[in-house]
Amino acid sequence: MIRVALATRATRRASAGMRAYARALSERIPRVAPDVELIAVDAPPATLAAGLRAARAQLAHLPYLEASPFLPRPYVAMLHDLIHLRFAASFSIATAAYWRFVGAPLYRGAARVLVSDARVGDDCVALLGVARERVRVVPLGYDDAIPAAAPWPAARPYLFYAGNHRPHKDLATLYAAWQALPPQLELDLVLTGPDEPVARARWTRARGSIAFLGDVDDATLARRYRGAFAYVQPSMAEGFGIPVLEALVAGAPVLASTAAVPAIAQPYARTFVAGDVAALASLIEAVVRDPIAARAQAAEGGETLRAYTWDRCAASTAAVYREVVCP
Repeated sequence: MIRVALATRATRRASAGMRAYARALSERIPRVAPDVELIAVDAPPATLAAGLRAARAQLAHLPYLEASPFLPRPYVAMLHDLIHLRFAASFSIATAAYWRFVGAPLYRGAARVLVSDARVGDDCVALLGVARERVRVVPLGYDDAIPAAAPWPAARPYLFYAGNHRPHKDLATLYAAWQALPPQLELDLVLTGPDEPVARARWTRARGSIAFLGDVDDATLARRYRGAFAYVQPSMAEGFGIPVLEALVAGAPVLASTAAVPAIAQPYARTFVAGDVAALASLIEAVVRDPIAARAQAAEGGETLRAYTWDRCAASTAAVYREVVCP
């Protein structure tokens, strides 16, 4: 039996995807890896090292970026993305210092660094100096409710976006492309997250409107994917991009920037260069002209990508534990 201490407390800036990842490990590793005893350590960064040591485990797993300088070794750490370094000008000097003096040493000291996509692994090597032989790619998963969800009923077809509204998501490109569509086209734009009256006032169409859903539960999110005319991910960068995977599993055509598509989904998404409004508008019009072909491409992707469940992610993670503890 392998004893693994999992740091389960979400850090302050943990995204929904990071939280979903940690929750999936907690729930699924005991089922898919009976040789692993997972010990949850719910402690803040200030006492995390002590909590991990008290667990008396053979290995610690950090699913979030942790700040403690005295972590017990060996440990494995998940790195979801390096957006703070790739777009350093958008963040504070304090953030840069944090990554230089805390984040980078944390990952360089890990027995294995887990990443959800190969491009994050490349960033690990180039931006943090992590040895490539210690990087392991473990794709994330999708919510179990998505394949069987009923489509959301809507008065008009709608484009859908799910995620936060941080600058690197580049929602301005999505708004502008939607507004640039031919005026006779009836198409709404629906986004998760808090209402943004300024955006709704600035970006308008004669036959469409923008709607913000706020926070939605998993069941509603699944139905929104299923009912979407197309899912759009305009981000300047993504670590993995769970919504792209979820949308394809739901059968929705995916239009995404080349920087926002995980490798496993690339053959099934229609892509554009991040920030190119005209290219995104052209892709949307192409789906309007031939929705059957777009749906067929998405369906092919959905069939293939259904294999990338959270159970598979958990099993692959357990394999890394064994690699470290039982070399």
